[in-house]
Amino acid sequence: MAKFLRQIPMSMPRQTLSHNHHQMPRQVFITNHLLHYLLLFSLLPFPSYAANNEVTTLLSWVHTFSKTIVPSPFSNWNPFDSTPCNWSYIKCSSQNHVIEINIQAFELALTFPSNISSLPFLQKLVISDANLTGTISFDIGDCMDLIVIDLSSNSLVGNIPSSIGKLKKLQYLSLNSNQLSGAIPMEIGYCVSLINLDIFDNNLSGVIPFELGNLSSLEVLRAGGNKDIVGKIPEELGECRNLTILGLADTKITGSIPASLGKLSKLQTMSIYSTLLSGEIPPEIGNCSELVNLFLYGNDLSGSLPKELGRLQKLEKLLLWQNSIVGNIPEEIGNCKSLKVFDVSLNSLSGSIPQSLGKLSNLEEIMLSNNNISSSIPPCLSNLTNLVQLQLDCNQISGSIPPELGKLTKLTVFFAWQNKLQGSIPSALGDCLSLEALDLSYNALTGSLPPGLFKLQNLTKLLLISNDISGPIPPEIGNCSSLIRLRLVNNRISGQIPREIGSLINLIFLDLSENHLTGSVPPEIGNCKELQMLNLSNNSLSGTFPSGLSSVTRLEVLDVSINQLSGEIPTSIGELTSLLRLILSKNSFSGSIPSSLGQCSSLQLLDLSSNMFSGSIPSELFEIEALDIALNLSHNALSGSIPPEISALNKLSILDLSHNKLEGDLMAFSALENLVSLNVSYNNFSGYLPDNNLFHQLSQTDLESNQGLCPKGHDSCFISDAAKTKKRNSTSSKRSEMINLAIGLLSALTVAMAIFGVLAVIRARKMVRDDNDSEMGEDSAWPWQFTPFQKVNFSVEQVLKCLVESNVIGKGCSGIVYRAEMENGDVIAVKKLWPTTLAARYDCQNDKLAVNEGVRDSFSAEVKTLGSIRHKNIVRFLGCCWNKNTRLLMYDYMSNGSLGGLLHERTGICLEWDIRFRIILGAAQGLAYLHHDCAPPIVHRDIKANNILIGPEFEPYIADFGLAKLVDDGDFARSSSTLAGSYGYIAPEYGYMMKITEKSDVYSYGIVVLEVLTGKQPIDPTIPDGLHIVDWVRHKRGGVEVLDQSLLTRPESEVEEMLQTLGVALLCVNSRTDDRPTMKDVVAMMQEIKQEREEYMKGGNNMLLNGSSANNQQQNNHSNEEIISSTNTTI
Repeated sequence: MAKFLRQIPMSMPRQTLSHNHHQMPRQVFITNHLLHYLLLFSLLPFPSYAANNEVTTLLSWVHTFSKTIVPSPFSNWNPFDSTPCNWSYIKCSSQNHVIEINIQAFELALTFPSNISSLPFLQKLVISDANLTGTISFDIGDCMDLIVIDLSSNSLVGNIPSSIGKLKKLQYLSLNSNQLSGAIPMEIGYCVSLINLDIFDNNLSGVIPFELGNLSSLEVLRAGGNKDIVGKIPEELGECRNLTILGLADTKITGSIPASLGKLSKLQTMSIYSTLLSGEIPPEIGNCSELVNLFLYGNDLSGSLPKELGRLQKLEKLLLWQNSIVGNIPEEIGNCKSLKVFDVSLNSLSGSIPQSLGKLSNLEEIMLSNNNISSSIPPCLSNLTNLVQLQLDCNQISGSIPPELGKLTKLTVFFAWQNKLQGSIPSALGDCLSLEALDLSYNALTGSLPPGLFKLQNLTKLLLISNDISGPIPPEIGNCSSLIRLRLVNNRISGQIPREIGSLINLIFLDLSENHLTGSVPPEIGNCKELQMLNLSNNSLSGTFPSGLSSVTRLEVLDVSINQLSGEIPTSIGELTSLLRLILSKNSFSGSIPSSLGQCSSLQLLDLSSNMFSGSIPSELFEIEALDIALNLSHNALSGSIPPEISALNKLSILDLSHNKLEGDLMAFSALENLVSLNVSYNNFSGYLPDNNLFHQLSQTDLESNQGLCPKGHDSCFISDAAKTKKRNSTSSKRSEMINLAIGLLSALTVAMAIFGVLAVIRARKMVRDDNDSEMGEDSAWPWQFTPFQKVNFSVEQVLKCLVESNVIGKGCSGIVYRAEMENGDVIAVKKLWPTTLAARYDCQNDKLAVNEGVRDSFSAEVKTLGSIRHKNIVRFLGCCWNKNTRLLMYDYMSNGSLGGLLHERTGICLEWDIRFRIILGAAQGLAYLHHDCAPPIVHRDIKANNILIGPEFEPYIADFGLAKLVDDGDFARSSSTLAGSYGYIAPEYGYMMKITEKSDVYSYGIVVLEVLTGKQPIDPTIPDGLHIVDWVRHKRGGVEVLDQSLLTRPESEVEEMLQTLGVALLCVNSRTDDRPTMKDVVAMMQEIKQEREEYMKGGNNMLLNGSSANNQQQNNHSNEEIISSTNTTI
């Protein structure tokens, strides 16, 4: 029989589980028949067929997966073996007792063995990276011989059992990278033999038990990444004299660093960054003579740097950035002869750069950015021949750049912008053969550009913005073919643009504006095929339009304004189909405007003003649908009438046609609904003005010097007034007759109003009660009215059938939102607005009915504004329908719900940074449209994450205009005291001014961006001390630790993009309204961030280095330049 059983095939299909618990194919099978045989033989008295207790224990564990399926790694676990000693992953003693289980790096999908105490001789339990689930059994404490427990990188939950404290022989306890919660049990302090304690990256909370100080053999303590660990570092840890690694990073530890840690003479790594530490760095740290890594960045440490740090002869990395450290950098730092990375950026250090740093021959990175360091750059830094990064930006450093720095042949990054440097750029920098990024902007550098600088074959970024550099651009610039960004803005550079610039085939961004350049633009510039941004404005360039530019088809921005260029614009300009902005103003261009410009279909801004263009305006310009920012043709010699095709520019915000010879009437302008600025002065226009808001608001200066305009005077200038004037004489004879008739009608009307007044009171009392009947159309006296704003394929009746409780998907200040599926399969969202009586009692802050006087009915505002809005990032308004007292608004349905839902609800969708950035950029563009492209501007009044809906491709749509308000002169002041916004998103000025403006929306948008970056709600229970998200981020100084933890695994370039975006958000939430940017400014900054990353990706930038990440923290206004940075490993 035993022979028969062993012949049963054991290679049938089965199932296993992956980390996400989705079932996948498996291979080994034990059939139900086999289980019957096992039961039979377990009852037989013959010892040859009886499995010992350890066999039963192990088999029962693997059978927790299934009663019939055994995971494939255990295919040789034979139930008829007398011992498990020959099984995979099992090791036995000479007495055939199980002493080791070692399973690593495959998908078990099993729970922790519940009967582990049945293996009393177990010495080593290793089940790591195996998707082990469940809780750790309390009876693990009964395995008294355990020396090693490694359950790391699994999905274990629950508490660490206190029974572990009974394991006196335990040396290695690795529970890291699970989902364990609760406090660290004090009983671990009784494991007197413990050497390694790894519990990092869990959900543990509470304090660090002082009993850990009893572990005299402990060498490694790693508890970082447990965000809810609080309290102080126990003084008793100083008694763990054998400790080599202490990791408490990314926790909520408070207080100061205990001086007792100075007793840890064997300590090699102290990693306590991104916590809430305060106080001074104790000088006793200098006694930790074996220290290699000291990571204390991202805290609130104060005081000065203790000179005792100079005793640390083995120290390699000293990372103290983003604290509040003051005073001088002590000369004793120069005694740390092993130092490789020295980063004290983002502090308040002063004094000079110590000369002693020049003795540290192993130094690879010096990061002193964002301090108050003064004096000069010491020439002795040239001794640091291994130096890779030298970042001195944003200080008060003066003097000249030492030419000796040319000896640093391994230097890749040299940042010294925003200082007080003087003198010329030393040509010896051209000997830094590895240099990739050089930024000396915003100093007082003089002299000329050294030709030797351009022999650097790895240089990708050269930024010398806002200095006093003079002389020509040397032709040797053509040798630097690696250049991606070249910005020489705002200097005194003269001479011609060298033709050799055409050799820069990788160039993406070229800005030579605000200099003294002369001559013509060389045609060779057309060889820069990757060029996307070219700015040559504010120079003295002459000649014709650069002919070679037509081949630079990637060009997005071209600005040659304020020069002396002349001649005609070639028709080949139409080949620049990627152009977004074309600015040719204040030159001497002549001839006609080329009709081929109409082929630049992406153009958003076109400025041809202050030239000598003549002829008519080509109608092809009006085919550019993207033209939404500005069209400026002023100060030319254009003639003819305005083509009717101009009405197609319905997104345009600014139109300036002043100072030309244009004629005809202005009726074609009546269709330009989004214009916020129009100037037609100094032309030959005639006739009347269109009768719309824009023309009513135009000042006289925008219309002056058009002799034929408004022939009857300004008081009767509008077309409707003209019609009234023409009829005035014919109607005067009937005036008396009409007065008599009016008196009679007025009397009748008074009686009728009294009757209707009584009826209105009765109906008002029944309003709420009758609402449901009215909804379903049961009151035939009040039929439904339906106004579509799009082409729709459904009826009111189909919509009404869907207004049931099971279809409710949200409630807000304005009403209830339903998901409605039409008969043709289309799905729409229907918002049923609160009746006026209910709206007045609805508390928008808490989503409940409450007494709240003054909340007005939002129906009229929504319909008035949404019907005419067309923007890719604003939810499409399909139409509205209403009857007696029910009002319904219909929108496109968004399958992915809201941004708030994706961020804060367990949707199973992981929002990567690319998606998050796309969402906030799109939302900014939609909001900018409301503020700047709608006339009059629209203030949303309730921007929040739940009002940004997400489409099927994760595209954002701004929704919920229940509190939207047109900001016009007459109505805004009256309504600005209406309830506006949601709790946590409301701008601070609303509390004391009761006034809402566009800048209030900007503040709310900034909160949304912080929400996206941090993953936290504006008022979040995980933020300590009940702080608002703005205060919390400011308290953290906008550092990397505020970012959503799920984003920190992204590449460094993306983390840098996040931090730049964080800087934009902090501008938006400025407490002063005047200091907040406009939404157009926000969009521009966000697009610049996006552009820089695209350049980074295209350029194959290799400048990211391992080591310090201080510059990830810098938020600055430095032309949105990239900051080169890198990250550390969390422990």
